[in-house]
Amino acid sequence: MTPEITHWLTAAASLLAVLGLVLLGGRLLRAGGFAPAARAGTRVGVQESVALDPRRRLVLVRCDGREVLLLTGGTQDQVVGWLPERAA
Repeated sequence: MTPEITHWLTAAASLLAVLGLVLLGGRLLRAGGFAPAARAGTRVGVQESVALDPRRRLVLVRCDGREVLLLTGGTQDQVVGWLPERAA
């Protein structure tokens, strides 16, 4: 092989190795319980999200202790409704 091709192959292999190590490190951190937590004092957060089809999603959002169900994608986003508060 020519020296130019070997340089490109070496660079590509190095890039793949680094990306693989970054992905592996992320999985190990999540498996060890070191996933990034929500900031203290946040008022809004996504609780859960479900794909209905390639364009639309149902998203459960928690806002000030209440939960709202949103339908995103399609022609416009819609509020499906506020969920009743759960008894403690």
